[in-house]
This record gives sequence, structure tokens and C-alpha cells, in this order.
Amino acid sequence: MPSHRRSNPRATAAMSATPDFQSLLSHALADPTGPARGTFQLEEGVLFRVWAPFAKAVSVVGSFNEWNPEAHPLQREEDGSWSGVVPAAKHGDHYKFQVQPEKGDALLRNDPYARLIDPETQNGVLHFSQFDWGNDEFHAPPLNEQIVYELHVGTFGGGATENRIGRFEHVRRMLPYLRNLGVNMIELMPPAQTPTEFSWGYNVNHPFAVETSYGGPDGLRALIKAAHEHGIGVIIDVVYNHFGPGDLDLWCFDGWSQNEMGGIYFYNDQRAWTPWGDTRPDYGRAEVRQYIRDNALYWLREFRADGLRFDMTAYIRNVRASGDAADDLPEGWSLLQWVNAEVQQYFPGRVTIAEDLHKNEWIVKPGGAGGAGFHTQWCGAFVHPIRAALVAASDEHRDLRSVAEALLHTYDGDVFKRVVYSESHDEVANGRARIPYEVSADDPGGYFAQKRSALGGGLVFTAPGVPMIFSGQEFLEDEWFRDTKPLDWTKREQYRGIVKLYRDLMQLRRNARGVTRGLTGQHCQIVHLDEAAKVLAWLRRWDDSGQGDVLVVANFSHASLGEQRIGVPRAGRWHVRFNSDSRLYSEDFHDEGEHAFEAEEGEHDGQPASLRAAMGPYALMILSQG
Repeated sequence: MPSHRRSNPRATAAMSATPDFQSLLSHALADPTGPARGTFQLEEGVLFRVWAPFAKAVSVVGSFNEWNPEAHPLQREEDGSWSGVVPAAKHGDHYKFQVQPEKGDALLRNDPYARLIDPETQNGVLHFSQFDWGNDEFHAPPLNEQIVYELHVGTFGGGATENRIGRFEHVRRMLPYLRNLGVNMIELMPPAQTPTEFSWGYNVNHPFAVETSYGGPDGLRALIKAAHEHGIGVIIDVVYNHFGPGDLDLWCFDGWSQNEMGGIYFYNDQRAWTPWGDTRPDYGRAEVRQYIRDNALYWLREFRADGLRFDMTAYIRNVRASGDAADDLPEGWSLLQWVNAEVQQYFPGRVTIAEDLHKNEWIVKPGGAGGAGFHTQWCGAFVHPIRAALVAASDEHRDLRSVAEALLHTYDGDVFKRVVYSESHDEVANGRARIPYEVSADDPGGYFAQKRSALGGGLVFTAPGVPMIFSGQEFLEDEWFRDTKPLDWTKREQYRGIVKLYRDLMQLRRNARGVTRGLTGQHCQIVHLDEAAKVLAWLRRWDDSGQGDVLVVANFSHASLGEQRIGVPRAGRWHVRFNSDSRLYSEDFHDEGEHAFEAEEGEHDGQPASLRAAMGPYALMILSQG
């Protein structure tokens, strides 16, 4: 896919102002990672800067001037921005912009860069954090060692009830649990402000403000600092394929629009359409590009987030997320390239993740080669065939060739340029449900639900890629995700064996015991596929030396596996490091299989040796030598 580069539009035009004011403005904008507009705390007061190119006049009103629109008019710059310093303004003050359009009455607008919104008045609040980060110098693990835990703040925390939303502090209390589980990255569904108390977070109406019902900006900072102290990185979910669509101060911000559409921040033609409303940002307008870029860097700079997950990038690069070139948005593609280049330049070591789901490897190719420049992307080529195999009602409908293809799929020749999962917020909603519930809605905690859910967990943690689970998956949370139903934490004790199963899988995936290095390597080879017996085996390797080789054997059948002969690269003893059928994980399991298998010389499955494995129904084993 071709590259569409643009120069950095951050540089501001000279404005008709005094030299002193120009000096203040230049000082406020000096940080190359900082925002181009918004509010800036200076010794002389607060500098306000807003983009409203079609306005006749703009003033800032607030608690510092008794909301008097004549008290602090802003000066117009040549690029359509308006700016000025208010000496009396301070942290905690409420404020808005009064925008006088070319025609009609004055408009009261919240600052597009507002960092905090008061939930009762819906005013912007000046927020200049003095948060103490202490000696925080956390560095996230490399991609091949990351284990991601996706969660929704409102339903995850222990304080959430049917009538009370969870908060950052509740997530913070659960960090020891997540650390002990083996998680080293948590991914927060969007924490930016939305117009509704209960929300998934994808209807963002104030992209720079942190959701007040979760605990506001310093609540998020406290969570991230605590996560770092527990050795856990934090990924923030961001939404740039649309804004809103409801309660948007950005809509017709300065009164101008075309075709009765959204005005300066949005496309004003058919390109505005998205599945969520006609609110696609205008990726071709320099100031809108700057706004999105500033927001991305904001989470990394102000909150020390360790990565960003971009929601549905297919709708940034294409109007309808189709393969039709007529719908392409080249300016959207170049925006993704630019933002990723900025992240890599100014915040090396932070990860950017795309949700694109169209098997497009250009998403993760480097920007210099014409790619979008993401480090990794959610892999629809994995989750869909894996879920189909797990939830199929009968064994005959479990397609092992599709499973094998899902295991081997890569982007740009790098297995870690994809995130692999069997549950996510999308996969367990929108007409779908958690795997235990899909397997057996009548008995989601029963034998078959446990077995096939555990098999799915084994697939996620032994497949090439960055493994991710959705909150509650590790204790058989059932039904489907909704923002008003908190996790049932009683299941953590009820299914403590399944929690141990996930803990063991995470330890092995990270090679914590020093015997499964191959699971962190680039190489994967299918060594055995028996469609009739529903047995699949694959080899994970660190390198060609054979050190750390890992054999994974999976039984997709309801029947126990007798002595199935499977090819291996070397003779000798192969120790069973994990058996999902172990009674350690559930009293309902059978504990079938040995603790080790002897491999003998003799070509089989294209390998120089073979072993005869026995295992229980719907089970997965991890074996290695040494």
C-alpha cells in the first residue's frame, strides 16, 4: 500500500500580537510532543488556545471572570486559532469558549483539548496535574514476552455493582492478583470521557478528558504508576475512526458546516459516514490531523502509558472498511503513518496496536516501506477459526486444517506482529457470548464448557503471537459482555483450578520455568494433523539449535486419545510441562496421560523421531526436553 506522507502541520503561523505574547505562545508550544492547542499553565497565568477558523470572535469565559464574554477576548492568529492569557485563571477553575459565528447567536463550547469535564455542569475544568510519579522508570517487556489482559474499568473493579460503576482505584486493588496470574500488560478499554455513565467507552465526546466516573486523570495516573510498581504495563484504547456520535461540542464547533454536517472537525460529505454515525474526523485537514496526533502522544506523555490500541483502523483508511479502492482514504492512511512515526521517534519502546481485522499485513509494515507502522495488530485470522473449532456442537465440524492455518498465519514475516485471542470485548458481545456459554448455555460451568474453554486457553498461549485474554476468561465468566454487568468475582474461588490453569499457561508462555523458551520464538511448524482422530500437534522453536523446543499436542475430540504416534525432532524423554486434563484444574477432569513420553529414533511426520502420546478428551499438552 503506498505511503502518503505529509509535513508536520504543528508549526504555527505568526500572529498579530505583541512580542511578549508571541514569546509566551512560543514557550507554551516548545515541547515537540506537547499539544498545539488547549490550555497551558504559565507564570503569567493560563494561556488558552483554540481553533475556530470561521468565527468572528472568540472569548474565554469561566469562574475566573464570572462568565463574562467581554472580559477576556482572544486574539486571532493567521491559521484560524485564537489565543490569549488570563492571569487570574488557575487549576480547578471551570471554563468554556464563547464562539461568535459569522451568523447567528454566540455558541458556548467546551475546549476540544479539555482534560477534565465536570459531570454535573458539563463545564471544562482547568487541570494541571502535580501528580508525583516518584522514581517510575518502567519499561514494558518485548512483544515476544508480553501477555495482555483486556479489561473494562467500569465492570472489572471489585467496587462495581449493578448500580455502581467500577473505578481506577478498584482496578488498582486487583493488580497483585493480575501480577500473580502472570499478566504483564493490561489493556484498558477507552478511559476517555463519554456522555453516558455506563459505556463501553467507544462513544468518546471529549478525547482528552479522562472519564470522571472512573476517577479522572489523576486516578488514571495512580493506576498506571501502581501497575508499573507491580511490573505491569498499561495500554490505552483510543478511538479515531469516529467521535461521539452524541453530545459533541466538536460538532459545528465554530458554526460553520456544509451539507448540514459536522463542520471543521469532520468530513462534510459522504466520507463522514461510519457505522456509528456521520462523525468521521476529516483526516485531510491539518488541524484535525494535529488534534489526533496530539491526543495519541498525550496518553504516552501525560500518563506514561506503555502503548496504544487503535480502534478499528479499517474505518480510518477506508470509508466502509471495504476492499474497494474508491472508498480509500489516503489521508487516513498517512495519518496512521505519521502518528506511528511520532510515537516511535519520541516514545521508543511504547507499542502501538491496530484493530483492523482484514488480514492486511501493510498495517504492521514499517512506514518507510509504505506500511502504517503499527507494531502489531489483532488477528481475525486466528480468533474466528479457533472459536469455530471450540464452540462447534459436534466433533465432525471441528476443522483442524483451519486451526492449523490460524496457528501459522503471520503478518510481514513476524509472528509477534499479531495479537492472538479467543475472547475480547467484541467477540463476547454483539450477538456472541463467552466461550463457556457458547459451548453450553444451560451449563456454562459444566464439564464440556470447562474442557473446551481450557483447550482454547491452551491454544492462545501456545500459538505464535502476543497472547491476550479478556477479563474474567480465567475463571469461566459466562454470558456476554455488557457495561452494566460487573464481573462475578465469586467465580474466581469457585473455579480456582481454572485460574491456576491460566497461571500455569502464562508462566510457560513467558518461559518463567526455563523449559519452554520455544514459546517466545518466531518458529512454528505443524508436525501432525489427523483430521479423523481430531489430533493436532505443532512445534515451537526459539532457533535452529533445538534448545528450548516445545511440542504442543491438542485433542479436539470428545474421546480419549490412545497412543497416537507423533513426530518429534529428537529422541529421548519429553516431559509434560502442562496437561489441561489435570485434576489440579478441575475435579471433573480425568488426569489422563503420563508425566513424560519416550521418543524413539525413526522417521515419522517428517521428523527423525516419534513418541506415542495418550491424553484426555478436549485436552492440550505442552512438552519439552531438558
